[in-house]
Amino acid sequence: MKKEILNSSKAPEPVGAYPHARKFGNLLFLSGVGPRERGTKKIPGVELADDGSIANYNIETQCRSVFNNIKQILEDSGSSWDNIIDVTVFLTNMKDDFKTYNKIYAEYFKDNQPCRTTLEINCLPTPIAIELKVIATI
Repeated sequence: MKKEILNSSKAPEPVGAYPHARKFGNLLFLSGVGPRERGTKKIPGVELADDGSIANYNIETQCRSVFNNIKQILEDSGSSWDNIIDVTVFLTNMKDDFKTYNKIYAEYFKDNQPCRTTLEINCLPTPIAIELKVIATI
Protein backbone atom coordinates (compact mmCIF):
# COMPACT_ATOMS: atom_id res chain seq x y z
CA MET A 1 0.00 0.00 0.00
CA LYS A 2 1.29 3.44 -0.95
CA LYS A 3 2.21 5.92 1.81
CA GLU A 4 1.67 9.48 0.64
CA ILE A 5 3.19 12.60 2.23
CA LEU A 6 0.81 15.58 2.34
CA ASN A 7 1.41 19.25 3.17
CA SER A 8 -1.13 22.04 3.42
CA SER A 9 -0.64 25.37 1.69
CA LYS A 10 -2.79 27.05 4.37
CA ALA A 11 -1.60 25.59 7.69
CA PRO A 12 1.55 26.80 9.49
CA GLU A 13 4.81 25.35 8.28
CA PRO A 14 6.14 22.42 10.36
CA VAL A 15 8.88 23.38 12.83
CA GLY A 16 10.92 20.30 11.96
CA ALA A 17 11.58 17.68 9.29
CA TYR A 18 8.09 16.20 9.07
CA PRO A 19 5.00 16.62 6.88
CA HIS A 20 1.61 17.94 7.94
CA ALA A 21 0.12 14.51 7.26
CA ARG A 22 0.66 11.05 5.84
CA LYS A 23 -1.97 9.09 4.00
CA PHE A 24 -1.97 5.31 4.30
CA GLY A 25 -4.87 3.55 2.62
CA ASN A 26 -7.98 5.44 3.69
CA LEU A 27 -6.35 6.73 6.89
CA LEU A 28 -4.83 10.16 7.37
CA PHE A 29 -2.32 10.68 10.19
CA LEU A 30 -1.63 14.31 11.11
CA SER A 31 1.60 15.38 12.76
CA GLY A 32 1.23 17.42 15.94
CA VAL A 33 -0.59 20.68 15.19
CA GLY A 34 -0.27 23.85 17.23
CA PRO A 35 -1.81 27.33 17.01
CA ARG A 36 0.86 29.16 14.96
CA GLU A 37 -0.13 31.11 11.84
CA ARG A 38 1.25 30.29 8.40
CA GLY A 39 4.12 32.42 7.13
CA THR A 40 4.89 33.96 10.52
CA LYS A 41 6.16 33.03 13.95
CA LYS A 42 3.07 34.65 15.48
CA ILE A 43 1.18 32.44 17.90
CA PRO A 44 -2.43 33.53 18.45
CA GLY A 45 -3.19 33.88 22.14
CA VAL A 46 0.45 34.00 23.26
CA GLU A 47 2.36 36.96 24.65
CA LEU A 48 6.10 36.33 24.92
CA ALA A 49 8.55 37.82 27.40
CA ASP A 50 11.83 39.35 26.18
CA ASP A 51 13.63 36.05 26.77
CA GLY A 52 11.15 34.13 24.54
CA SER A 53 9.31 32.45 27.39
CA ILE A 54 5.53 32.66 27.70
CA ALA A 55 4.56 35.79 29.64
CA ASN A 56 0.81 35.31 29.21
CA TYR A 57 -1.51 33.17 27.10
CA ASN A 58 -5.16 32.66 26.27
CA ILE A 59 -6.03 28.98 25.97
CA GLU A 60 -9.34 29.68 24.19
CA THR A 61 -7.62 31.63 21.42
CA GLN A 62 -4.99 28.91 21.06
CA CYS A 63 -7.62 26.13 20.92
CA ARG A 64 -9.58 27.86 18.17
CA SER A 65 -6.39 28.45 16.17
CA VAL A 66 -5.30 24.80 16.53
CA PHE A 67 -8.72 23.57 15.41
CA ASN A 68 -8.62 25.90 12.40
CA ASN A 69 -5.14 24.66 11.45
CA ILE A 70 -6.32 21.04 11.68
CA LYS A 71 -9.33 21.85 9.50
CA GLN A 72 -7.02 23.36 6.86
CA ILE A 73 -4.74 20.31 6.83
CA LEU A 74 -7.69 17.90 6.64
CA GLU A 75 -9.32 19.77 3.75
CA ASP A 76 -6.06 20.17 1.83
CA SER A 77 -5.52 16.41 2.28
CA GLY A 78 -8.93 15.42 0.90
CA SER A 79 -10.59 14.79 4.26
CA SER A 80 -12.81 16.81 6.57
CA TRP A 81 -13.53 17.61 10.21
CA ASP A 82 -16.34 15.01 10.27
CA ASN A 83 -13.84 12.29 9.31
CA ILE A 84 -11.71 12.65 12.46
CA ILE A 85 -11.71 9.34 14.36
CA ASP A 86 -9.04 9.84 17.03
CA VAL A 87 -7.53 12.87 18.81
CA THR A 88 -4.59 13.04 21.20
CA VAL A 89 -4.38 16.37 23.02
CA PHE A 90 -1.26 17.70 24.74
CA LEU A 91 -1.80 20.46 27.34
CA THR A 92 0.99 22.14 29.29
CA ASN A 93 -1.33 23.13 32.16
CA MET A 94 -4.12 20.62 32.74
CA LYS A 95 -5.27 22.21 36.00
CA ASP A 96 -5.85 25.70 34.57
CA ASP A 97 -6.68 24.91 30.93
CA PHE A 98 -8.65 21.67 30.76
CA LYS A 99 -12.06 23.17 31.58
CA THR A 100 -11.81 25.86 28.88
CA TYR A 101 -10.28 23.48 26.33
CA ASN A 102 -12.97 20.85 27.04
CA LYS A 103 -15.76 23.43 26.54
CA ILE A 104 -14.34 24.58 23.19
CA TYR A 105 -13.66 20.98 22.12
CA ALA A 106 -17.35 20.17 22.75
CA GLU A 107 -18.36 23.06 20.45
CA TYR A 108 -16.18 21.83 17.59
CA PHE A 109 -16.96 18.14 18.07
CA LYS A 110 -20.68 18.46 18.76
CA ASP A 111 -21.67 16.26 15.79
CA ASN A 112 -18.53 14.16 15.36
CA GLN A 113 -17.23 12.60 18.57
CA PRO A 114 -13.91 10.86 17.90
CA CYS A 115 -11.97 8.91 20.50
CA ARG A 116 -9.86 11.26 22.60
CA THR A 117 -6.91 11.14 24.96
CA THR A 118 -5.73 14.25 26.83
CA LEU A 119 -2.27 14.37 28.36
CA GLU A 120 -0.43 16.97 30.40
CA ILE A 121 3.18 17.53 29.40
CA ASN A 122 5.70 19.97 30.84
CA CYS A 123 6.41 21.80 27.55
CA LEU A 124 6.04 21.73 23.78
CA PRO A 125 8.72 22.51 21.14
CA THR A 126 7.45 26.07 20.68
CA PRO A 127 5.97 28.41 23.33
CA ILE A 128 2.41 27.07 23.09
CA ALA A 129 -0.01 25.58 25.62
CA ILE A 130 -1.80 23.05 23.36
CA GLU A 131 -1.03 20.68 20.49
CA LEU A 132 -3.25 18.05 18.86
CA LYS A 133 -2.38 14.80 17.09
CA VAL A 134 -5.22 13.63 14.83
CA ILE A 135 -6.17 10.52 12.85
CA ALA A 136 -8.93 10.81 10.23
CA THR A 137 -10.35 8.84 7.36
CA ILE A 138 -10.39 9.95 3.73
